[in-house]
Amino acid sequence: MDILSLLGIIIGFGAIIGGQYLEGGHIDSILNAVALMIVLGGTLGAVMLQTSLKTFLDALKMMSWVFVPPKLSTEELLEKILEWNQIARREGLFKLESLAELEEDPFIEKGLQLISDGGTPEMIREILENDLDIQEAKEIQAAKVYEAMGGYSPTIGIIGAVLGLIHVMRNLAEPSSLGSGIAVAFVATIYGVGLANLLFLPIANKLRAAIERRTSYYIMLIEGLIKVADGENPRIIESHLQVYLD
Repeated sequence: MDILSLLGIIIGFGAIIGGQYLEGGHIDSILNAVALMIVLGGTLGAVMLQTSLKTFLDALKMMSWVFVPPKLSTEELLEKILEWNQIARREGLFKLESLAELEEDPFIEKGLQLISDGGTPEMIREILENDLDIQEAKEIQAAKVYEAMGGYSPTIGIIGAVLGLIHVMRNLAEPSSLGSGIAVAFVATIYGVGLANLLFLPIANKLRAAIERRTSYYIMLIEGLIKVADGENPRIIESHLQVYLD
C-alpha cells in the first residue's frame, strides 16, 4: 500500500474543505451534484471519444498502481539472476527451461526459455527489448488517459460555469432560482480545476513513475539474462547490476 498516495488525497482535498470551513463557509455550499455530473460526465465523455477501448480498460486497471504499485524488488531479482547463472554454469543452459515454467512473470519466463533454447545474446536482447518497448508504450498510453482527463476537466468546469450563468440570466425575474444557478456556475469551476490538479494529473504522474521503475526493472533483467547466456562470472554480473538496485 502506497500510504503517500492516500495521504496526498486526504491532505489535498482536506485543505480545501478545511479552508472553506475556517473561512466561515458551509461545506454543503461546495457540494453540488449537477456541477459534479457536468464535470465528470463531460470529462469522461471527451476522454472516451479520443481513446481506444483497449487503452481505456488498461487505464482503469492501472489505477490500482496508485495505491498498490507492482511489487518489483531489484534485490530479489539480482539474487535470482545469480542463481540462474550458477545453475547454467554448473548444469548447462538447458536446465533453465525447468525454472522458466515456475516463473509467474511471462517476461522472465520468455527470457529463460530463450536462453535454454540456445538463443544468442544478441537475439535474446533484440527480442526482449522489443517486447519491453511495446509494453512500455502501451502503459504510457494508458497513463495519458489521466493526463487527458486533467486537461479536459478545467475546460468542462468552465462550460459548467457558463451553463450556470445562462440559467441565472434567464431567471433574473425570479430571484428564488438565482442561487442554484450561481452555485452551479462557481462550483463547476472548482470541481473542474480541483479534480484536474488534485486527482487526474497527480495520478498520471504517479503512473508514469511506476512505469519508469517497472521498465528499469526489466532492463536490469535483460542485462542479467544476457550475462547468464554469456556465462559471465557471478562477481562481474553482480558488479554490473549494482547500479539498478533500489
